[in-house]
Amino acid sequence: MKYPQLSNIERALLKDIQNGTYTHQYLIYVRKSTDEPDNQKNSISYQKSENIRFVKSAELAIAPLTIKGFCADGIVSERHSGFKEDDDVFFTKDGMVQYRIERPKFQKLLEMVGKGYFKGIVALSWDRMSRNKGDDTIIRKLMRSGVDVRFSYATYEDTSAGALHMDIDSMFSRHRSRVTSEKVTIATRNLRSRGICTYRAPIGYLNTGSMYEKPFDPVRAPLIKKLFERCATGNYSLNDLVRYAKEIGLVGVPMRRQRTSEEMLAEEEDIEEIPKISRPLNAGNISRILSNPFYLGMIKGTDGDYVDSNSHKALVENKIYIQVQQALKKRKVSVYYDKKLNLPYRGIFRCGVCKRSYTPYTKKGHIYYSTRCQKDCSNTLRSCNLSSIEEQTTILIQKLHLSCDELSQFNAIYQTDLALLEEKRRKEFDEIDLKKKQLRDKLAFLSSNKLTLLQTGVYSSEEYLLEQDSINTKLLGFQEQEQISDIAMMEMLKEIVELSELLKTIAKYYDFAETNEKEEILKILFLELYISEKGLKYKLNSGLECFEHRFGALGDPNVSLLELLPKRSSIQTMIHTLKIVLSANHSISTK
Repeated sequence: MKYPQLSNIERALLKDIQNGTYTHQYLIYVRKSTDEPDNQKNSISYQKSENIRFVKSAELAIAPLTIKGFCADGIVSERHSGFKEDDDVFFTKDGMVQYRIERPKFQKLLEMVGKGYFKGIVALSWDRMSRNKGDDTIIRKLMRSGVDVRFSYATYEDTSAGALHMDIDSMFSRHRSRVTSEKVTIATRNLRSRGICTYRAPIGYLNTGSMYEKPFDPVRAPLIKKLFERCATGNYSLNDLVRYAKEIGLVGVPMRRQRTSEEMLAEEEDIEEIPKISRPLNAGNISRILSNPFYLGMIKGTDGDYVDSNSHKALVENKIYIQVQQALKKRKVSVYYDKKLNLPYRGIFRCGVCKRSYTPYTKKGHIYYSTRCQKDCSNTLRSCNLSSIEEQTTILIQKLHLSCDELSQFNAIYQTDLALLEEKRRKEFDEIDLKKKQLRDKLAFLSSNKLTLLQTGVYSSEEYLLEQDSINTKLLGFQEQEQISDIAMMEMLKEIVELSELLKTIAKYYDFAETNEKEEILKILFLELYISEKGLKYKLNSGLECFEHRFGALGDPNVSLLELLPKRSSIQTMIHTLKIVLSANHSISTK
């Protein structure tokens, strides 16, 4: 522990301490726990008066010391929890065990009495000295080594009964803190499960001292809403939003600054009131605001998830919030650039290892792409030019469609395996019929025994209706599965072949297209494109996944064609999109 700015007199006192001037005198230790702020009995002033009264009755000499940051008139006062302890333990080579004491003044006090600079310590009771086993052990070792520890509210005889008395007080001091902590935890979980906000509401809401009501801040709530709406457009970076917050006058809630170490060690009567100040918001503040589900009318639940709140109302609409989250995920470019570089393939290509983006730039009239990979990234291809990228993507697109051999194999699979797939489909229908019968029986039972089920309490009226709706929903689902016909499967297979032909035509179109047209095609076809020294890797957009795996599953009799049917709408959408692209170049699309 370092003493803050000691005067010459205080330095002389420290020398007197080390020279043994106070070896026959005591120091008084008083502690106000942060775990019990409303307990007047354990206030600093109450402990001081009781300890001074005990010292006078016992005729003990108190060291007349005043050292800034440690004690005043021989009294060491501290505001700190006695229950919390450091979990780190260090073992030295010579067999020593090192343990950190969390209370700075208490640690210095034990160090001084341990060196014999003072005769002992006076405290109100055992729980003022310690409420954890680690500090208990140190105090008991000091007592066994000859340090005289006195308590105003207890006297421990030097007998086995006295030791038992001390053990009981020590145990109950720890037990009380554990029980308090447990009760607070249980109460917090219960309140949160009921949708009650047990913590401080963020900016835009008022903290009135009640957990049950967090009203809107009439000044900041409208500004927070404007901030969300501006971010939802997707045209502003966090730095842009910081500037916007300053423009509209949005500042933080008045808060006191964190106390300095000197202020934490100061005596209670020397503590000055720290004024509350509203500070401007930075990019970190803005990011936390925009990603906080609290503004959706939700609070943290018991398991870390978010649940609907009964303490406050939503400030922003769900649609706006989703748009904001999508905007935050994108890498933004400030709209305040005078000349925004209009270069192709921006944000399309990423590193195949660390997933960082390749950014376009110009050099000597040529366009290049570079990435700032993470330090541990193994990708050695950090830069490439436009022509090499377009060459690789051309080869990639040319390989997407089914080749003649693959198309012949696909048709053969369709002709030979359709019967097997249909047999499996009939078995699935048999299973569906069985499940439908079970559901209808259950529905009939509910209808015929409705009165009995309600009277006996098996179902409440709401639960009965919910169960009935659930059964009807399952029946509708099974009926929809039965409506999937052989014709639908055959039509889907024809659409896959048509899509393959369109990809073949797109490959021809791409070879002769302008750079901006190529960029548009890449966005349509590919969800992700990754560059590395091993080549170009990709992930296709919805509707093209089957071409990514080359229909390997269709030759497996254990795989049903029904697995492709949920993707039929996305396949149809992709066909429609590619036809629109090709319609701009009629000569190629009709070849």
